[in-house]
Formats: sequence, C-alpha cells, structure tokens
Amino acid sequence: MMLPEKKQILVVDDEANLRRVLTAQLSRDGYEVHTAPDGEAGLSVLREHHIDLVITDLRMPKMDGLELLRQALRSDPQLPVVILTAHGTVDNAVEALKTGAFDYITKPFDQAEVRTIVKKALRTRDLAETEATREEAREGAGARFGIIGESEPIVGIYTILERVANTPTTVLITGESGTGKELVARALHENSSRKERPFIKVNCAAIPKDLMESELFGYERGAFTGAVTSKPGRFELASGGTLFLDEIAEIPVEMQVKLLRVLQESEFERVGGIKTIRVDVRLVAATNRDLKREIAAGTFREDLYYRLNVVPIALPALRERVSDIPLLGAHFVDKFNARLKKHVSGIEPDAMDRLVSYAWPGNIRELENVLERAILFCDTQCVRVIDLPLEVREGAPESPRQAIPVTAGDAKDTVLADGLKEQVKAAMSRLERELIVRALGQTGGNVTHAARLLKISRKGLQLKMKELGLREREERGEPS
Repeated sequence: MMLPEKKQILVVDDEANLRRVLTAQLSRDGYEVHTAPDGEAGLSVLREHHIDLVITDLRMPKMDGLELLRQALRSDPQLPVVILTAHGTVDNAVEALKTGAFDYITKPFDQAEVRTIVKKALRTRDLAETEATREEAREGAGARFGIIGESEPIVGIYTILERVANTPTTVLITGESGTGKELVARALHENSSRKERPFIKVNCAAIPKDLMESELFGYERGAFTGAVTSKPGRFELASGGTLFLDEIAEIPVEMQVKLLRVLQESEFERVGGIKTIRVDVRLVAATNRDLKREIAAGTFREDLYYRLNVVPIALPALRERVSDIPLLGAHFVDKFNARLKKHVSGIEPDAMDRLVSYAWPGNIRELENVLERAILFCDTQCVRVIDLPLEVREGAPESPRQAIPVTAGDAKDTVLADGLKEQVKAAMSRLERELIVRALGQTGGNVTHAARLLKISRKGLQLKMKELGLREREERGEPS
C-alpha cells in the first residue's frame, strides 16, 4: 500500500497566464498541478496520470471544455470536473453542470472561491471511492438495472425498482458503505421518463455546513462576501430530472426544515433572494446511518424522515449475498483485463472459496479493490490464493491492531514497542518496494505508466524509488 501523497489537479486553459496563476495558487495550497493548453492535450494528461480533479475552460481550440468533460467522465465517471467560464457564458457552464460537471467558477475568479470548490470536489472524490462502482454491468451475467446479482435480496431490489423507477415518488436508500447506493439511485433515474433530463448528485458529507443552503438552493449576487454573481443551486439544476442526496444524515437540523418545505411544496428561494422558484424534482436520498437512531438523538427530524421514507430500499451487505460473489468476480475480471490490458481468464476455485468465506467489511468496493490488485500483479492464467491479501486468504476481515501499552519508566516495554515500530516500518518498505517493482515490470519499465497504475504521481514514484534504493535495472522491471 503506497503512502498518501499530494492530490493531482489538471488545469486546462488556452490562456498561459491563467494557467500560471492557477498553478501558483494550487501549488501553494499543497497540490501537484499539471497543465494543458486545450482539451486534446488535457485528455493526454488524463491518460498518463492519476488525476484527482480537472479544472477546465469552456472555450478552447481543438477540443472545448464540454467535450473534454464528456470524454473524461466516460473513462472515469467519478472524476470531478470544474468549469471555468466568463460572465457571458454562465448559461453554458450551467449546461455543463447538467451534463455532469461538478461545479463552475466565473472569471475573474476569487482565490477563496477556488480554494473552497477544490476542497469540496476532492472531498467528494474521496467519499465516492468508498462507494461501489457505477460501471455498467454485463448483459447476461445476472445483471438487471446495471446491477449484478441473482441472490434473493438482490431479486427483491429488482422487484422494487420495476415498480417505482418510473414514478415521481421519493426513495430512501439505506445500506453500509460500499453496497452500491449510487448505482441504485442512477438505476431509478435511467429507468424513468426523466432519463433524458439531469441526474444531479450531491454528497452532503463533502459540503461544509455553512455552505449547505447555497449549495442546494443557490444564491443571488451580493448575498454574502464573495457572491459576485448569482448562481443556481442543485435543486434548480435537477429540475425535470432527479436529485440524489447521498449521506442525507449529514444535513444540519436547521437546514432540514428548508429541505422539508421543498419536498412538500416544490418551491424555495435562493440565499439572499426574494423570488420564489418552483421546481419539478424527483428526490432520491441515501444514508449508511440508522436514521431512527439519529431521530432519537435529536440530530434528524422525524417529519423529514417520514417524508423521505416513502419507498425504502435497504441494500444488503455483500456478506448477506455471498452467492453473487462469483458473478461479481467474473465482472471485475473482465473489467480489469480491459483496463489493465491483462489476459486473466478467471479465478481459481480455492481463491474463490476464500472470496466467498471472507466477511467483506468494505462490501463491493472492497471486493473490487482486492481483485484490481490481484489482477494487476497476477502472473498466471487465473487469480490464485497467493494473489489475494493476507486477510482474505485467512478467510476473516483484518481486525485493527491493538496498541501496545507502554508505561512511563518501563524501559523494557519501551524498547519492545520501538522494536515493533521498526519492524512495521521495514515491512511497509518491503511491500512498497515489491509493488513498485511489479508495477514497473507490468509496464515494461515505463515510470509514467507505473505511477498511473499505482495511482500516484510520476514525481512521487521517482522519489519513492530513490528512498527505497531502487536503481536503473529495477526501473526496467527486473528484480534486484
């Protein structure tokens, strides 16, 4: 497992001076910045690096920002893309939001606004990576509504979706992290008469509480410091389509009253505005918390809960649908063969037994990550037991390591604890070294492509190689 490093941001704009200004600010804020002068060059950077966020102008030569947005989301649906736009093209930026852009920034931009949007976008990206993939399922592999499974709990989900997808009814999706709540929300939208209209998703946990109202309902010019233009909220953007509010329990109690009003009356006012705006929005909400417990604790309104819980969909944990694991495994083998240019034909029976017996605390997302790593480093025709992580091979989730108590003045215990720390550090270095050498071997010694596979920057990989003492022949993928 690679150590955390700087987030990577791609800035795409045909104005060299604007690229310099944004690069300087983002670098000061601790990010690694890549730049491109147009959409075509931007796509090349996306192919070469593991980019966490794209900031792009709308109007550029060769390929404009809207086409870059479409192609970027096609290859990575969870990638946040922020649009840069002049005052006269705000309508185009709003259209980009409906297409899937995360947000937009008007020129000339305010540094504080850029900083806020970047933090919010990266936080949303991190939270999205804890949820199950929205990759389209293969036809004929136990898949319906883009969901893979034939187990009894999943068949029950299919039945609910058939009945409620093409209705305006509010739906509340519950389930542990990684069970696929966004996948179900998208299935509700794409199997309804609203499928040609916007699907707007908001992760409430990623939004600072003081910005929640302006995020959902928008604001008028001058409503607060930094509000240099008017801006529509997510409810306006979703009008005619579907609004997906993930982690709904994170909405502050004082905001829950306003949300309840919108659900009941389909109208609201922007922050700082007096004009009432009416919308036609189908709301889908999701949470991994027990909302009844939150109600008892006073952190969630009971009336809002009943307004949201018109049709409840409870997603089963993966350990409750183990008969679907072979289907999911086959799907991920196909997916990562294509992505990693591998030719793994399947999973050996003993390895599948380990996958089925494991408890999967991270659910489908954890299974996906385990198989991505196994397929990446698989040197045989099928994934074997040895290719799986230790905790999966042992058939039980890895439990948190207990801290060793060391009393002040107990020199012997202190020495033992220090020795354990050194052992852990050495083991981490060996693991990192092995991952890097194998990634370089997979890519023929191409450091750029190896960095992308490892989801770190090229510079970060070079520094790590230097730290671990990897020389030129390891760079060609040869073990030392």
